[in-house]
Formats: sequence, structure tokens, C-alpha cells
Amino acid sequence: MDWLSRLFEMMPVRGRLDIRCSYSVPWRIDQGPGATNEIPYHAVLAGSAILDDPTGGRPLLLKTGDILLLPGNPRHVMHDGSGTPPLPARNRAAQNFTISENLGSDERLDLLCGHFAIAPPHDRLLRTYLPPRLVVHASPRMGKGTAAQLAGLVSLMRSETADDHLGGRAMLDALSTAMFALVLRLASETDDRSHGLLALVGDPRLAPAVAAMFNQPARAWSLPELARVCNMSRATLARQFQEKLGRSPSDLLTDIRMTLAANELKRSLHSTGAVAEMAGYQSEAAFQRAFKSHMGVTPAQWRKTQHSVEDGLAGPGTPADPNGSSPAAHE
Repeated sequence: MDWLSRLFEMMPVRGRLDIRCSYSVPWRIDQGPGATNEIPYHAVLAGSAILDDPTGGRPLLLKTGDILLLPGNPRHVMHDGSGTPPLPARNRAAQNFTISENLGSDERLDLLCGHFAIAPPHDRLLRTYLPPRLVVHASPRMGKGTAAQLAGLVSLMRSETADDHLGGRAMLDALSTAMFALVLRLASETDDRSHGLLALVGDPRLAPAVAAMFNQPARAWSLPELARVCNMSRATLARQFQEKLGRSPSDLLTDIRMTLAANELKRSLHSTGAVAEMAGYQSEAAFQRAFKSHMGVTPAQWRKTQHSVEDGLAGPGTPADPNGSSPAAHE
């Protein structure tokens, strides 16, 4: 199995479309942060938008076909760039999502806004390995390949939001989830300046080491073995991981192992010793120490907490919002 498929198997992601925006100039969107386990996304269907840098850096221009992910889940502001106070916008509920619009006849911004939800604690791990801001460009004019696939998927989302068909919510959620995978695939293929996991797998020399650890996490991988897989020296491999990921190969391997162990403790009745062996630890005591250092709790405490959460979800409670999480704040 390839590394991205393994990643999604280990860390299930659920996509959701929250709002479709249709704005005439001037407009402004002030959004976030969302829930702690969410990654917001914005897909520009038509028009353009300016994303302010919350750290005071240069604003980012988003054009038609751009898809923005914000793994850091910050409060963020998008606007038309005119500096004029925005026209008042109103939200109205469609059958399967929310529409936000203002009155006006100028060239309009058409924007899909949603989020990806990752089950804790995997959300923290995924954010560690993704850049705080990720932008890819998808256009049907780009011919074949991932960009064209992603453009086709977004076009289908556009059609679903235009017609609000029966089963639209299920379709939009499934398409949003698939969008996450395609964005990561496209970024790994095209973004030479990226950092984190995408930078590793985007480098054909380093990708074999990442694939090896994802596919055989229980194996006692040493730095010399991983260097041989990549046909490079140990020093070069260690330096490349540090430069691109900011961490060592053993750090990545430990994160993969702890993710698998957390999943296994949650969903199975295997003993802690059996889970330790599955995660590549010959000593249960060493696994206990590593798990507590990584997760902040012992394996037994983690398992008990997860079962308590599941019991609470299964019991009676307040009915959920049928539209999922609350819409973003749009001004």
C-alpha cells in the first residue's frame, strides 16, 4: 500500500462542506479557529480573494482554481482587496449546506468553504507533518493527471451545490474527503518548496524510506537500513530528514508506531503486550514508556478513556445539529 493510503487508513479523515459563498465586491470573510481537530479548506470556483497573513507577512492572492488548506486551523481573514467596508452578507439554509451571499452586480467571488475533521490525537500528528498553509492549483485546462482529477472533483461539488440533489450531503462529504487526498497528492507532486511530510515524499530519493516505515512499522528499522533503501549515506539521509521534516527518521517511525498502537488499543481487546509487539516493541515496559511519553497517558488509561468516549456517544444526549458544525462567520 502506498504511504498516503496507509496514512488515511491510520488517521481517518472526514470532509464536510459548510458554506458556498457568492459575493460581490466589496466583501470580507472572518473565520476560525474551528474545532481543535479541524482543518479548514476554501476552494475558489470563480473570482479571486486575498488571504491576510496573521503573522503580518505578505498577503496571499488566491485565483480561480486555487484550493487552500489551513492545517494550523488559525483565525483567518479573506477579502477582495479593495479596503472598502464589506457589503452586508446574509446566510440562508439550503437542503444540504448553507449559502452566504450579498447583493451586487459586479464580478462575483464563488467560493466553497468547508473543513476536514481528524479523530484526536491523530489531528495533532497530522498537523505536525503538514505546512500551516497549503495551496494547490487545479484547472481542467491542465490536461491529465492529479490537477485535472482535482478540477473534475471540484466541478462535481459545484454541480451538487448548484442543484442540491437528493443525497447531496452524502455526496458533498464524500467528495470533500476525496479532495483532501487529492490535494496532498498534488502538493507532493508539484510543490518543490514545501516542508514536512509532503517534502519528503515529493523527493524521489527519500520517498522509499517513508514508504518502508509506513508499510512495515513493526520492523526494527535502523538508519543504515533506511539509507540503503534510499541509496544514500546515513549522514545524507539524516540531514535531508532534518531539513525537510525538522525531525529524524526515528521520530517519524515512532509517530507511526504510536498511531497504530493508539488505534489498536481503542478498537481491540488485545493485551498491552500484544499491541506492543504489533507496534515493533519487544519489551512491554519500553512500549509503556514510549506510549506515555508520546500520548501523555499510559496505554491502559488511553484505552479506558476511548471506551468511555464511545459509551458516551452511544448513550442518550442532545440531538446533533443536522447540518454538522456551525457555519463559518462571514461578514
